[in-house]
Formats: sequence, C-alpha cells, structure tokens
Amino acid sequence: MYPPILLIIDHTQHYSSMKYFITTLLLLFYYLLAAQTEEAPKLTFSGYVETYYCYDFDQPQGGERPSFLYNFDRHNEFNVNLALLKATYQHKNIRGNVGLMAGTYAQANLAVEPDLLEHIYEANVGFKISKKQNIWLDMGVMNSHIGFEGAIGKDCWTLSRSIIAENSPYYETGAKLSYTSRNEKWFFAGFLLNGWQRMKRVNDTKAPDIGTQITYKPNGKITLNWSTYYGNEGTRDIPIRRFFNNFYVQAQLNKKWGLIFGADIGAQQISQTDNNFKRWTSRVLIARYSCTDKIRLAARLEDYVDPSNIVLNLTNSSFNMRGVSFNFDYLPAENAMFRIEPRFFFSPDLNFVDREGNIKKTNFAVTAAFSLAF
Repeated sequence: MYPPILLIIDHTQHYSSMKYFITTLLLLFYYLLAAQTEEAPKLTFSGYVETYYCYDFDQPQGGERPSFLYNFDRHNEFNVNLALLKATYQHKNIRGNVGLMAGTYAQANLAVEPDLLEHIYEANVGFKISKKQNIWLDMGVMNSHIGFEGAIGKDCWTLSRSIIAENSPYYETGAKLSYTSRNEKWFFAGFLLNGWQRMKRVNDTKAPDIGTQITYKPNGKITLNWSTYYGNEGTRDIPIRRFFNNFYVQAQLNKKWGLIFGADIGAQQISQTDNNFKRWTSRVLIARYSCTDKIRLAARLEDYVDPSNIVLNLTNSSFNMRGVSFNFDYLPAENAMFRIEPRFFFSPDLNFVDREGNIKKTNFAVTAAFSLAF
C-alpha cells in the first residue's frame, strides 16, 4: 500500500524538478513520522551528588555522630553523603534500573552487607504481566516501600532524614507485584523480601518476609500511604516475629504551604521462647513554606520511642528521643540545591557522649549540604 501522501500527487505526467524535490521531502517526512510511532527502547542515564559539612557540638571522639543516624554522620569534616550514577531502561512491557553509589551514607547504612554489594543503590528488572491492566512484577534490589523519605536528599523536604526514616529500611531485596489503577489514584503492591533492609539473607533457612503497600492520591495535592512488614528475625524452626506498620499523609495545602505527618508502630517477639511482644513507636511532623521559587523553609518535630531497644540495639536499656530542626533551602538552579539545618535532640535517657566521655541527654548539630542532579 502506498503512503497517503502519494495520493495527492499527480503521477500521470512527468515530474518537474521542483515537483520531484517537494515529493521527496514529503515522502521523507512521512517515513520519519511513521518511524516515530514505533516505540523504541529508552535508555537514560542520570546522576546525583550530595556533599556536606556537619559540626556536632558534642565533638564526638573519632568524628562519628550518634549511631542511630546514617546520613551526614561525620563530624567536622567535608565529605560526600551520596554520589550516585544510575541507568534506567524502558521498552514496552520491560523495565530495569541499575544504580551504583558511594559516600558516607553507603558506608554507614550498608555496613552489614558483603563488600561487593555495599555500593549497590538499585538493581532490578520488571515486566508488565497484563496487556489491559497496569500490573508489574519486579525483582532485585529496590527502594523501600516504607516511608516518605529516601536516600536522595533533593527529594526530601529537610536536609537530614527523620529518625523514623533512619531506623526503617531504605532499600529491600526481593520481588514486588504491583497494580496502579487506570486513573492513577490507587496503588497496591505485595512483596516477598530477603529481610529487614537486607540484600544477603542473614538466615537462609527461614522463609521470605512479607510486605504490603497501599497508596491513595485523591488529587495531585494529597497522598495517603499505608505500608506493612512481617518478618522473622530468628529461624524457621525458632522464629522471632516482627510486625511493622508505617502510615503517612502528605498534603500541599496551597502554593506556599505543605505538610507531612508520618507514624510508625512496630512489635517484635521478646525471644525465641517468649511469645510476648515489645513495641516501638515514632512520629514526625514536617511543615514547609515556599518563599519563592528559589527559597524554601521547613520545620520538623519528631519523636522515637523504643523502650526495649528492639530496633536500635544500643547499650542503654531504652531509647526515647525527641527532635526539632529547621531547614533553609536555596536553589541556584533547577537541578542544584544548597541547604543548611540546625538540629536539636533531647532524650530523657542518657544517649549521647561528648569528647570528654560525659553522658548527656541532649545533642545539637548544624549541617550544610550542596547537591546537584544531572
């Protein structure tokens, strides 16, 4: 079948040179348009780097900030929190992501992983299993389905991550089956995982852990999310069960003001022989105000209560922390951000140690960060 453009050309007579030239251009334009209608594979590359300087007024020995922090955790030195290079592949019903990273975040948060794995930010492949519905199956190392904060700082409302984020998974390894509704208001996902923020399974005799996620976006300004996790911190024969729930709501009230509220509640079996459960809870409230397109302010209130030290595993018998911080953002360009944040912690328990070895109830630090996405 001839292209439709030929139907409008009189081919019963010899073409003049001008007619021939115009016809050739029209045919070339037609075939270019036809080629563009065929979906081609999309391979994109991106990068992100976030540098920082943090001054902890406790001046901790060795330069290590409190152990429950995994971002910006070096005192009184210029450093890189996260340097990331990522490749993304998309073609029809196939997708994949590979990201490699370095920085103090990777050193602190992936310290339990084998050396060859601690530089993996993301490595997963997925395929669409339904032609009519938006249903995907993904496998590999993925960003966590828990919480509203991730490792990439530019996507977070505050410079530092909340305690609620620092002490729940940033990444997970396993399989995810997900569904997004046609109007994109609902998202459902189920997970089989290697464990609580694990690439390599700690105990290969136990069954995979389980996770779920439900997200509802009634409009472009409000997001409600409920994520769960059920895992076994012991073995198949002698389990230590862990249950965890995360809920958050994010709302853009108007062009200037935005709010995020998040809450966690978890419970874990005391021991392999004791079926009683110990709980931990955490809450965070963040308000952000956009002064201009280039200047933003944010304030955060948070607490984290783990009376039995289930998650944090500190030497003290309990962990009860409250925090407040203030954030200033300046965007010199769309892909660059300078931030500064004073942050204050208070604990009724003694959870901080200064340079002289004094045990304290408070901690104060100021952090500055400069990030670039490309």
